Amino acid sequence: MIALPLILLGIAWLQELIDQLVFAGRWNLAMGPGTPWWTLFTAPFSHGGFGHLLANSLVFLPLSYLVLARSTRAYVAVWIAVILLEIPVWLFWPVGAHGLSGVVYGLLGYLLCIGFLERRPLAILLSLITLLLFGSALPGLLPWASPAGVSWIGHATGFIAGLIAAKAVQNES
Repeated sequence: MIALPLILLGIAWLQELIDQLVFAGRWNLAMGPGTPWWTLFTAPFSHGGFGHLLANSLVFLPLSYLVLARSTRAYVAVWIAVILLEIPVWLFWPVGAHGLSGVVYGLLGYLLCIGFLERRPLAILLSLITLLLFGSALPGLLPWASPAGVSWIGHATGFIAGLIAAKAVQNES
């Protein structure tokens, strides 16, 4: 399963490459009001340009591998929880959203929570390392700390999904 994050990230890069080269940045697969249900699955792979995708990629890969170091089941649980928690945002939030950042915050939430749930030395160490390396992303959960155009609600629901995933798979490893 070591290739899974690379494959998922490759899909996002392929989508953005096609979007930029063929559609001049207008092939947006975001979820939002009035979009089809399947955009819940395409939104993580759609980005607002290469800068947006690169920023997400640089955090997505290390967080993915930290979760996969725990288990494949935990990684899949984070993705499932993120997609399920996107549903109310898709149905009720007035603005569309896209990008891997919801998944990134789901991975972050999982990693921060698992040590406190399991209270085992390695799990606690993983949570502390994650906090030290990626804790600076936590203000992105707050509406007043997020720049205009950034979906803080996507970040927040992703983070909550990560907490739910951690609870669902705790003590499995």
